[in-house]
Amino acid sequence: MELYELTVHELADKLEAGEVTATEITKSYFDRIKEKDPEVRAYVTLLEEDALKKAKEVDEKRINGEKVSKYAGIPIGIKDNLCITGTKTTCSSKMLENFIAPYNATVIEKLNDEDAVYLGKLNMDEFAMGSSTENSALFKTHNPWDLERVPGGSSGGSAAAVAADMAPWALGSDTGGSIRQPSSLCGVVGLKPTYGLVSRYGLVAFASSLDQIGPITKDITDAAILLNIISGHDEHDSTSLDIEKKDYTKALVNDVKGMRIGIPKEYIADGINEEVKNAVLEAAEKYKELGATVEECSLDVGKYATAVYYIIADAEASSNLGRFDGIRYGYRTENFSNLRDIYRNSRSEGFGPEVKRRILLGTYVLSSGYYDAYYKKAQKVRTLITNAYNELFEKYDVLLTPTSPTTAFKIGEKVDNPLEMYLADICTVPVNIAGLPGMNIPYKLDSKGLPIGVQLVAKQFDEEKLLRIGYTLEQNTNFRDNKPTFRKG
Repeated sequence: MELYELTVHELADKLEAGEVTATEITKSYFDRIKEKDPEVRAYVTLLEEDALKKAKEVDEKRINGEKVSKYAGIPIGIKDNLCITGTKTTCSSKMLENFIAPYNATVIEKLNDEDAVYLGKLNMDEFAMGSSTENSALFKTHNPWDLERVPGGSSGGSAAAVAADMAPWALGSDTGGSIRQPSSLCGVVGLKPTYGLVSRYGLVAFASSLDQIGPITKDITDAAILLNIISGHDEHDSTSLDIEKKDYTKALVNDVKGMRIGIPKEYIADGINEEVKNAVLEAAEKYKELGATVEECSLDVGKYATAVYYIIADAEASSNLGRFDGIRYGYRTENFSNLRDIYRNSRSEGFGPEVKRRILLGTYVLSSGYYDAYYKKAQKVRTLITNAYNELFEKYDVLLTPTSPTTAFKIGEKVDNPLEMYLADICTVPVNIAGLPGMNIPYKLDSKGLPIGVQLVAKQFDEEKLLRIGYTLEQNTNFRDNKPTFRKG
């Protein structure tokens, strides 16, 4: 087995035993990137020189007997909306095509404390707005299982890189499913933590009350390890919560006896692909075999989640993206004769169609004539959705649903139908609205050989239960025996 095929915990064991060096691991990944990324196109920026330099430094620390983290020298890919000092942070947008980050995101500082090696920055939907990574202003990323299909979005580059063995793990961001949905389409693990568990400082904001950074990994053990590293209170982020630090790897127990699992009937109804629906029901039967109690339940208010999400998210995007005006930083038009032209032309030329669409919608729902009718009402329904989840978690430990209503769709298939594209997030957006933790577990392949993932959702700050129940399913199935085919069609 090649080094790039191993999980992070397997690589860490080899490093600890002295069987390999960080430099050998890093070179293995760059060789793999050079072989496969021309087809997949996951990376926006490669940091090979810096990565090899860092790997060599870590190797020297180990040789000299210096104390280092168990995970020191292990490479990682970073979604291109997370700031790394001195490195381009483009958000896959013309608006930021030449922006060099002047500081590190808090999650990057935490990775630096572990002596992480950065492979590069990964492609995404522009400003994280999309479900397919087709909205990148730079280029489209392809799904490693079928190069004619999308990898999902907005963290499509991160999910595709991990699936294609071009990174052992990666960071993504999740505003309405942007970690979990591409993880489902690419057959990898994606964990969206509880809102406030991981600092958002240094993440370019899309919708501040919904955004959350999280791991995309080859297995659940690696997800727990990465969550250990990046979680924790941060005084730079007012929404970061000061709670007791946990070791999430202790939750990795292969046992669900006595656990209570609910399946909201609305998420296995019309609109969900039949093979996806059957996969969720099969996973439910597997849990029953393993000793869990599984029942059908109802989350009726979930049907309003997509509408609520696109009102709140777009309103916050309209506000957050107001700073990109051609004056302070970012793209500035060369075609202007006065200040109004600078504002108008810089934003018209710098933003792509989907970003413009969401800014317009967000500005509309925040306008004085429509604020009460749309934004205020959406916030009220948000509370109803949160309360409905809380009631379910009085009875169930986790909820089991599809992650995506379909498997990976063809590139270009939905790009001209925004409403159909928005429905790709129908299973994931309620989790962000309520600030809950959710995780995709790759479960099986469909009849076309495409990955199907199932989603587990837990109450706030109950990542341990989420990881335990997910880990048990992973350990009793064999999805990781499957490998992407890199086929076309």
